[in-house]
This record gives sequence, C-alpha cells and structure tokens, in this order.
Amino acid sequence: MAEKKIGEVVKFFPKPSVAAVKVMEGDLVVGDRLKFSGHTTDFIDVINSMEVDNKSVQKAVAEDYIGLKVSGRVRSGDEESKEALD
Repeated sequence: MAEKKIGEVVKFFPKPSVAAVKVMEGDLVVGDRLKFSGHTTDFIDVINSMEVDNKSVQKAVAEDYIGLKVSGRVRSGDEESKEALD
C-alpha cells in the first residue's frame, strides 16, 4: 500500500482521545485508513466518524479542520497519511 500525506495534527485532546487535524490536500471520507506518524507516533486508525465545526460529516476536503477519535496519543505537528491501494 502507498501512503499519501493528507494532513497534520493541530491539537490533541487526551480525555476524549480526539485529534484536531487540518486537511492539507485531497479528501477524507468515513472508512478511510489513516497512518499517524511523528517523532514518537506511529499507528494506523480507521475513520469511524469525523466532525467539522462540531457537526458530523461523511467527507472532509482540503482546508477543513476536522475532529477525529483516535486510538493512540498524537502530538501537534504529527503527520497524517492516507493509505491507498496500489
């Protein structure tokens, strides 16, 4: 599988385990597999739901700021890559 950088973590909220992410290019839809990577971060999650402006959405596009529930700790500046089939 190839990876394509799609966004960057802006903030992490540990109690609900939610990442605020800026989508920099392309789009994301519910069901996409994302890889979070950074200095101490390296895990893959599937988007089960996401929010834009506190409203549930099925798709996010470049320049959107989204909230995602994540299974691990992420940090500001961590990159988010979308896994794509070769």
